[in-house]
Amino acid sequence: MRRFLFLLVFGIVGGGVLVSLGTWQMRRLEWKQGVLAEIEARIAADPVALPAAPDPEADRYLSVRVAGTLGDAELHVLVSTRDLGAGYRIIAPFTTVAGRRILVDRGYIPTEAKNEQRSTGSMEIAGNLHWPQEIDSFTPDPEPDKNIWFAREVPILAATLDTEPVLLIARSQTDPGVTPLPVTTVGIPNDHLQYAVTWFGLGLVWAMMTLYFLWRTRARSRS
Repeated sequence: MRRFLFLLVFGIVGGGVLVSLGTWQMRRLEWKQGVLAEIEARIAADPVALPAAPDPEADRYLSVRVAGTLGDAELHVLVSTRDLGAGYRIIAPFTTVAGRRILVDRGYIPTEAKNEQRSTGSMEIAGNLHWPQEIDSFTPDPEPDKNIWFAREVPILAATLDTEPVLLIARSQTDPGVTPLPVTTVGIPNDHLQYAVTWFGLGLVWAMMTLYFLWRTRARSRS
C-alpha cells in the first residue's frame, strides 16, 4: 500500500511539474507573439527623420528616411539566402544633408558581382535602423585585404568607414544590381510552442507510465 501511495504521489507531482512547464511556455509564446507584432509594426511604420543620437535598444528597427550622398567605399559581408544563394551584403558610407556619416546596408549582390561598379552619389534612402548581433564563437575573423567580412558588427564597420556606429538597412533600391534585404522578424527565434508541446508530451508519457506502474503494483499486491 505504501509503495502504491508513493508511486501515486510521485506521478502526480512529476506530472504537475511537466504540465506547469508547458503552461509557462504557452505564456512565453503569447508574450513573444506580442513582441514580434510590435517589431513588425515598428518596421512597417512611416519613416521618420534620423534621430540625433540613435540608441541601439530604443531605436532598433526604427523606420527612417535619409537624404544625402552615398559614398563609393564598400564593405562586403558574406551572406547566403534561401532565394538568392551565396553573395555579399554591400555596406557603404552615407553622408546626410546635415553632414552626418552613417552606414547603409544597400542589400545583396551575387558573388560574381563583387568587383562591379554600383551607383553612388546623391539619393534618398528609406529603411530601418538595426544593430545586428551576428558574431559568435564560430564566426571567422574578417579578411580586410580581400574585403570579406563575416558579420555586420556595427562598431567595427563604422570604424573602418569612419562613420557613426549607426546602420540603416535599406528598404528602397539604391542600384539596379543590388537587391535590398530589408529587416524582418523571420530571423527572430520563437520556439516556445515547440517547447510547450515537448513538455506536454512528456507530461502525457509520465501520466501513462505512472498509470502502468500503479496497475502493476496493484496487480502484484493481489497475487
